[in-house]
Amino acid sequence: MSKVCIPEGYQPPLSVYEMQRAIEFIKSNFQTNLCNALNLRRVSAPLFVEALSGLNDDLNGVERPVSFDIPDVGVDAQVVHSLAKWKRLALKRYEFNVGKGLVTDMDAIRRDEELDNLHSVYVDQWDWEKVIEREDRCEAYLKRTVRDIVAAVTETADALNVAFPSLHNRLPRKVFFLTTQELEDRYPDLTPKEREDAVCREHGVVFLMQIGKTLRSGTKHDGRAPDYDDWELNGDILYWNDVLGRAFEISSMGIRVDEASLDRQLTLAGCDNRRDLPFHRMLLNGELPLTMGGGIGQSRLCMLLIGTAHIGEVQVSLWDEETRRVCEDKGILLL
Repeated sequence: MSKVCIPEGYQPPLSVYEMQRAIEFIKSNFQTNLCNALNLRRVSAPLFVEALSGLNDDLNGVERPVSFDIPDVGVDAQVVHSLAKWKRLALKRYEFNVGKGLVTDMDAIRRDEELDNLHSVYVDQWDWEKVIEREDRCEAYLKRTVRDIVAAVTETADALNVAFPSLHNRLPRKVFFLTTQELEDRYPDLTPKEREDAVCREHGVVFLMQIGKTLRSGTKHDGRAPDYDDWELNGDILYWNDVLGRAFEISSMGIRVDEASLDRQLTLAGCDNRRDLPFHRMLLNGELPLTMGGGIGQSRLCMLLIGTAHIGEVQVSLWDEETRRVCEDKGILLL
């Protein structure tokens, strides 16, 4: 059964042709703004990694990667879920210095994704990672970076409104910061998603910190793999989406685990078996640089800035028959 819900009275904000022009504008403009804000350089990235390398992101631990064998190489490969771990290894291999980072176009297939207005089997995002000093592993540095990213989003939105005068998206510029525990304390009777809606409706743009930690209620706000973000120093950038009337995540990011936090989180997550994987051995042995990084959804950002109601308006994917019918009835073309 389709989970798509098109708001009453919604009309696509641009023609199909103009939509393609706007998507191109956003992707080009934002990448430049992001690189300038965080001192990043573009690199090439893999579509798949060796299954036994430990480099693939296992997300919440239940999603199945798309796997296939490569006879001439003699290994099994997996299409990436994200490049969270690969980027850190690349910074070492490509000899990036402290204060400099990389950004890449990440294309992923998440076949177990529950499809709705925001979620697709195909995932496209800017994956970025940056080398930092040990003293930068703190909340102040994390917050400063979040403000820089939000400023890059706002700058792109302002330029888009000039290039496409029919669009009138005015995004908030001031970020509201709080932890998942503080959010639970504010709204103890709401579900995690309802809490996000409530705080974003009030503040416009929110950075919700400490994703993956167990709250005092005994639950987690959301899952996060134990082997890339430090659960004390991570978070999601959430905007209030006027078109859909809900919180809207555009980025998951954070300061990455060091030796101590990886050791702790592997045990807490019951993932001690990963300690023998090549990536994890390097990290536990202190052979990888200290980094921070994240992913910023390309289609998500296009949805937010253009004002579309369905992700299929800004990217090509596969949809069930009912979703296609509902969108067609509302005059929405799924690419």
